[in-house]
Amino acid sequence: EQAIDSVLAQDYPQENMEVLVVDDGSTDDTAERVKKYGDRIQYLPKPNGGQASAFNLGFERARGEIIAFLDADDYWLPGKLAQVVRAFEEHPDAGLVYHRRLELNSATGESHEGNFAQCSGYLPDSTKSMLDFRVLPTSSLSFRRRALAQLMPVPEWITLQADAYFALLAVFIAPVASVPEVLSVYRLHGKNLYAAGNRSTAQIREHIDMRKKIVSATRKWLGEHRFDLHRPETAAFFEQLSLALAYDEFEIEPPTRSEFFKHLRRRDRLYRSQFNWKLRLMNWFNLIAGPLVGYERFQAVYQTEVRVLSSLRHVRSKHA
Repeated sequence: EQAIDSVLAQDYPQENMEVLVVDDGSTDDTAERVKKYGDRIQYLPKPNGGQASAFNLGFERARGEIIAFLDADDYWLPGKLAQVVRAFEEHPDAGLVYHRRLELNSATGESHEGNFAQCSGYLPDSTKSMLDFRVLPTSSLSFRRRALAQLMPVPEWITLQADAYFALLAVFIAPVASVPEVLSVYRLHGKNLYAAGNRSTAQIREHIDMRKKIVSATRKWLGEHRFDLHRPETAAFFEQLSLALAYDEFEIEPPTRSEFFKHLRRRDRLYRSQFNWKLRLMNWFNLIAGPLVGYERFQAVYQTEVRVLSSLRHVRSKHA
């Protein structure tokens, strides 16, 4: 209900928006809860088929020129729609607009700003932009209909992380625009599959396996549509995805010192040209220290570095 309320409360002309609520076979009291909204929403119940099938039905029934997504456990902040529409108007060629988010821990009430890099333009023209770009959660993504139509329907075997499929591909088919303001809240809670510290080994494996399949499907789509996968910018983009997947797998099966050294060397080769001398020095330190101390002990150092880099990107984005 909070998700729906946050949309209906937007300071945007109600006659120019439609709210489609796709119920992907829920077994709770969703159908009863949404009755109070009457004709202010379109309620679309369907048998459970997973995230991709829900996106496909919603897109099929939507009539708007801008498609803005919202997960049921998240909510938008005031002014979200107006700012997204303004961004599309200011960037008429953009196919994707994305923005900052807050991550809210439902158990503690604590919140912090999620990872964000401000990238705009046609990203495949720049290796730096392709390496800076991060796929954000569904509720931070809005698409121009004509761009999203090129990617629909989403393959319905993608039952999880379907947003990653069209977010990865969207950067290739049209320019993107980023909004630096925080415009949505991503809720972490006990039933959130990917909440930090709330994943079993089986869930981590399921997550990784699906991401691998999505990356493979992304490469296949690009190849079938005559995109050059060997361009340096595109190759760097997929190498970054591969490194991220490998690092996630270390959480399940820690690497040997030799395997970890090879991973760090790949990472150094990828990012070396993007770093200033201070970050290159830090990277060389990691390359030497990582294999010496081993993956487990290196984890704390690496996480500190990630926070530093995120902070630097945040400062750079604010002053861009």
